[in-house]
Amino acid sequence: QVELVESGGGLVQTGGSLRLTCVANGLAFSAYAMAWFRRAPGKELEFVAAISQSGSMTQYAGSVKGRFTVTRDNAKDTVHLQMNSLKPEDTAVYYCAADDLYASSWAAIGLSVDGFDYWGKGTLVTVSL
Repeated sequence: QVELVESGGGLVQTGGSLRLTCVANGLAFSAYAMAWFRRAPGKELEFVAAISQSGSMTQYAGSVKGRFTVTRDNAKDTVHLQMNSLKPEDTAVYYCAADDLYASSWAAIGLSVDGFDYWGKGTLVTVSL
């Protein structure tokens, strides 16, 4: 059974850092582009970052560029999201998702959730003032 498990969320102050981890189980990990989405309280799901199958390409939402970095380690079936200079508006449940790009494209990966085959249950990040 495929399972994506996020960890690393928690409570930090404005300006602090967190590193999220997503571990993929039962998945041909290197065949999937991986992405992070988030849902802030009372808001819709928002694309955060994505990384290609080999890790050679990344995409970021404009709101996190320069502050967040997505990486992956295909030998460990893991993807990370390093979050620096955190702001209260980053408060959200962060979800890891996997997309084999059969029904979508790398260029459009952040524009729709329809191509994502698997989702984690999320990890909560709270950034206090």
